[in-house]
This record gives sequence, C-alpha cells and structure tokens, in this order.
Amino acid sequence: MSVLRFKDLDNSVSLERPEYKASLNDLQEKVRLLSHQAADENRSIIVVFEGWDAAGKGGAIRRLTASLDPRLFRVNSIAAPNDIERKHHYLWRFWTRLPQLGYMSIFDRSWYGRVLVERIEGFAKQDEWSRAYQEINEFERELTVSGAIILKYWLHITPEEQKRRFTERQNDPLKRWKLTDEDWRNREKWPEYEQAAEEMFLKTGTASCPWTLVPANDKYHARIFILDDFVRRLERELSA
Repeated sequence: MSVLRFKDLDNSVSLERPEYKASLNDLQEKVRLLSHQAADENRSIIVVFEGWDAAGKGGAIRRLTASLDPRLFRVNSIAAPNDIERKHHYLWRFWTRLPQLGYMSIFDRSWYGRVLVERIEGFAKQDEWSRAYQEINEFERELTVSGAIILKYWLHITPEEQKRRFTERQNDPLKRWKLTDEDWRNREKWPEYEQAAEEMFLKTGTASCPWTLVPANDKYHARIFILDDFVRRLERELSA
C-alpha cells in the first residue's frame, strides 16, 4: 500500500549523479515509446503534480517531457483563477485543459487547490471545500471510465530543505524571480497544509487514481522515482 503520511516517508534517500544520468536516459526513452503507444491506443494521460513550494515540480516535469513528441503533450501551469474562470464552477477551467484521446496533459498544480490553498487561505468556504473531495473523485472517475490514465504525484521535502532552497534562490540573481514574499509567509502555515494534504490523500486516493508521495529532498532521486513510476504504471495500463 502506498505511503499516505509524511512521517512514514523516508526523505533521506538519494542518488549519485552517474547513476542518475544512466537511469535518466533509459527511462526517458521508455517514456517516449509509451507515449506513442498511448497515442496509438487512443488513451489520454493526465499527470498531476502537487507538493511544497520549491519541491522540484518544474524540474521533474522537464525531465518527464524531455523526450516526448511536443505535439503529444501540454503542460498547464495553474495559478489563481482569472475573472472569467471565477464565474464558472471551479472544475470548469480544468475540463477545458484536458487532453484529446491519445494525448497527454500535465498539471503543475491542479484542481486539488480547492482542498489545499483555497481551504487554508479561506478562498473557499468550509462547505465548498468539504464537498470538493466527492466532486473530485467523481470528476476523475468519469475520466478513467472513459479510458484516461491519471497519475498523481506529491513531491515532499522537509521544512529545513525548503528553507535551504528558498535561501539559495534568494541569493541567486538568476533564480530570485522564483521566490515571493508569499512563499515565505506560507511556511508559517506548514502544519495546516500538512494536515490538509494528508486528508486529501485519504479522501481522494482511489484504486484507479492513487496518490504517489515522492521523497524529494534529493532532486536526482525524485526525478528518477517519478519517471520509473510513470513507466511502470503505463506498462500496466497499456496493451501488452
């Protein structure tokens, strides 16, 4: 059974660069071949990336897509809804970003913002985020019944590692743009976000759409972990 609590996750794991490079090339080639197989079988792929700020979501997405045919995938970076999106049900803006049959959509943040940031920051009322678990499960069930493959990753780093990465960004002129005052402020609510995330894993981790928690203190390990899981999951889902 997958680990669904942060305290049970071993974040001390790491990978040396030579092993990382060797595994990376092999796994990216498998990802490329499987993406074409999914296209041939008209199976859409939806990959959700959630996790702490500075956990390495962007780097993991770049390694996942590095070998893909650019015609077959789209990366959706999700921010706060705009004025038009706020006039619709919160899932509307995600329906419009879902892939065609045989294509892949990757979400850097996702509909899970409803039960994370919108819950913690008060952008959604309690009755709104409370019923969102069932709404999301139904949303994903409709997709999987129609043949979609959904993979959901949470990249987990420790508060200490996050602080180290924030400080590194702050001191690097080329990376400083990635860091905002809000990022620092969110650290003060770490326990609240941790509780909300674990409740999310419990209530939205289903047999067809399980959550995968990724130990991400070591970026090399996290990237290979995700690529390997992606390959194994698609090999199970697609025709032999």
